[in-house]
Amino acid sequence: MPTGSSESTSVLVLGAGPAGLVLGNILRAAGIDVLILERRDRAHIEQRARAGFLAPAGVAVLAEHGLDTGLRTGGRTHHSCEFRSGDGRIELSYDELGRGEVHTVYPQQRLVTDLVAEYLRRGGELRCATTAERIGDEPGERPWVLARTADGESHRITARYLVGCDGARGAARRAVRGPRSTRDYAITWLALLAQAPPTTDTVAYGVHPDGFAGQMPRSPEVTRYYLQCADADALRWSEDRVWSALSTRLRADRYGPLRTGPILERGLVRLRSEILDPIQQGRLFLAGDAASTISPAAAKGANLAILTARSLAAALIAAVDHGDESALRRHSADCVPRIRRAHEFSHWMIGLLHPPTGPHAGFDRELQQARLHSLATSQPHQDFFAENYVGI
Repeated sequence: MPTGSSESTSVLVLGAGPAGLVLGNILRAAGIDVLILERRDRAHIEQRARAGFLAPAGVAVLAEHGLDTGLRTGGRTHHSCEFRSGDGRIELSYDELGRGEVHTVYPQQRLVTDLVAEYLRRGGELRCATTAERIGDEPGERPWVLARTADGESHRITARYLVGCDGARGAARRAVRGPRSTRDYAITWLALLAQAPPTTDTVAYGVHPDGFAGQMPRSPEVTRYYLQCADADALRWSEDRVWSALSTRLRADRYGPLRTGPILERGLVRLRSEILDPIQQGRLFLAGDAASTISPAAAKGANLAILTARSLAAALIAAVDHGDESALRRHSADCVPRIRRAHEFSHWMIGLLHPPTGPHAGFDRELQQARLHSLATSQPHQDFFAENYVGI
């Protein structure tokens, strides 16, 4: 049994990303005791650049629970994207297709900063630089976590309910036993943040034989780029080589030169997806990246995190305030179908954007061209794309 000091709370949350912070804020608004543990320090989580495209459903959750103050003043609506390939350019104004919905662009680090401040204002407790090393969830007992602080002190924290929002490699994911389906696409992106205005206001997807490239506007001064690469050597590419590859794959010779600038950040993203079912075990529940690893190809991760957190928060309020655990028992059944749908569209996007490989590459290239042609000429196909691209 773990040693060291011990304490207890109603709901213990592991991870201070969007899922954990949205959950914590909603629970605190309902007067429920919450403790959030985060292994990184506060400065790190408030500066960590991540996805910035929020779907209408996620924005609605933030607004409903008073978590959209910064979003309302600093967010920008985004309503169009384009695909550039050897056959030409396909421009889609998805605010005029499907359900007529738009994205809101708001960098995740700013959203996390807002959520942390509001959570603390609501009286929530956040402990950063604290790592969950072990989890116990024996039948008939309260779940517990053995946590270690940066100075090496250990604490045993028990809770009525435990929520894992600590990512794909966190302690909570490891503690949940059960089926999981995994797909490694053997595709790596070089993720770049450049101090340079976007060339266009649209998201631009470059479908090119050399590999995928993408431009995602973040602000008038900063742009996120993705560049498919073969290995970690791309981290050492010169800026000239990076901009040259981006220009080639985004077909700057045909559609206008890129607006270049210093590269502020670079990192590698492996396209890998994993679906878990169930996403709960005993009194331990998963949300966010802990519940599902999804590739970034369709910007679904943060939005899934917000929606899953909202659903789980309502179930926990019913359990803590009224002793009704029926919604908690349905957590997996309520959330996994939405997760599967997001994965299906992400998988479709990966097939659309990347050059096929393997023994059937030639045939798959023909199918890829057929998908692009259908996206360019068929309004039902465009409506399908818009509904899934913006929705969950």
